[in-house]
Amino acid sequence: MNHQALQLTDKEMRDFIINGYVKVKVDVPSSFHENIYQQLDAMFEGTGNLGNNVLPLIPEIQEVFDQPIVHGAMQSVLGENYAMHSHRYCHFNQQGSEGQNFHKDSYEGDQQIRRHRCRWTMAFYYPQDVTEDMGPTAVLPGSQYYETGESAHEQPDLALTGEAGTVTIVHYDLWHRAMPNRSDKKRYMLKFLFIRLDEPQTPIWQHTTDDWHALGNGEKPEHPELWESLWDWYNGKQNGTSNGVSQNEVDTLIGALNSTHERERLNATYRLGRVGVPAVPILKQALYSRSDTIREYAGYALSLTGAPAVPTLIDALQATDASVRSSAAFALADMGKVAQDALPALTHAAQDESEWVRRHATEGLGLIGQQVSEEMDVSEVVEVLTTRLQDNYHWVRDNAARSLAKLGTLAAPAIPTLVAQLEDENRYVRFHAALALKEIKTPEAQDALFNHLFASRWCALTTNDTPY
Repeated sequence: MNHQALQLTDKEMRDFIINGYVKVKVDVPSSFHENIYQQLDAMFEGTGNLGNNVLPLIPEIQEVFDQPIVHGAMQSVLGENYAMHSHRYCHFNQQGSEGQNFHKDSYEGDQQIRRHRCRWTMAFYYPQDVTEDMGPTAVLPGSQYYETGESAHEQPDLALTGEAGTVTIVHYDLWHRAMPNRSDKKRYMLKFLFIRLDEPQTPIWQHTTDDWHALGNGEKPEHPELWESLWDWYNGKQNGTSNGVSQNEVDTLIGALNSTHERERLNATYRLGRVGVPAVPILKQALYSRSDTIREYAGYALSLTGAPAVPTLIDALQATDASVRSSAAFALADMGKVAQDALPALTHAAQDESEWVRRHATEGLGLIGQQVSEEMDVSEVVEVLTTRLQDNYHWVRDNAARSLAKLGTLAAPAIPTLVAQLEDENRYVRFHAALALKEIKTPEAQDALFNHLFASRWCALTTNDTPY
């Protein structure tokens, strides 16, 4: 993208890591938003909600996301090379509605365990002024790291009110809902999805300090290891380890992985992940647990541990229990470049009999392969991902296409299969196949993409009344 970018500050990035959202307002005339509002009115009165086609119907909406303050904020949280996902929706909160319950969205076109590292965002745009009585979107700040409603609801709810042109960018896993509309006005909110294509290498914001602690105000953080580890990841740094940890503390932390309180599990997990080598043997035992919860949190900790945990996770890819193999593939994928020695094992795992193992392995091949492509031959990775484009499960195909997009020009051998997947039965596989062709950037890929787009272009001006 070549648009101007007004990026976030260190403090705003810190707030996003902790609270899971950042709110900005675009600087365009009020008539711009009024026009979009009127076109949304006409859509609902004419055809009803067109969902993913709301952007081709009202292409002016793109200008909102091209504004420097929105583009810069999105770059800050997703990196310079982010992409707008093909899923978008106009949420209409009618007068007198009862609203929704708090929830997390499912991943469009994908089935996956939630990740704490932010690779997907949503953007909520209001084309009209929204007050609290109009049923704005509400969020539970900081809840993006919680899987249970019990933990999420310990957070105070926040109504995202604002003037026309307000855009709130949220971590994809943030708990949110539409509030009851007690007013006599209808409320529109346009939700768009965005995805990260490059893993962080360096800060992409107005960065002045590497010291996470220097940004606080002396308050006692609720999840100190979790938040700091995410700051390190955004800065492109390998997580450090904590020294002077006794075996007794490690044993206590492992016990906390089975705590009934999710917040305690999170803190124990990230403390263990920063312990380093001393924690690996006992985390290995936890990875083989029959408890989905313990296994999941052990995977988070091993992933955070980095290089010392890679051999353990490679071994776990050979486990007889598919859930253990799946957890290992998931953890390795989250590591990025530090797990480069696992690429051959993940290449094999991408052909596993378990669809969950294949799903996590295909994601890992993209996340890791992208970062090591200048140092290693990734042709076998491309070959396996190309095969997975024809997997029986659409969410494996979806991840394979997205991983090929991350590999860019190196994925050129996959072009014929990607072209075929432009007609996949799943709309999001089609999108990611098109995105991969765009990122490959060769003349062959561009010709294939342009041919497809010209043939499939939807004309917003063509209706029953205006067929010509």
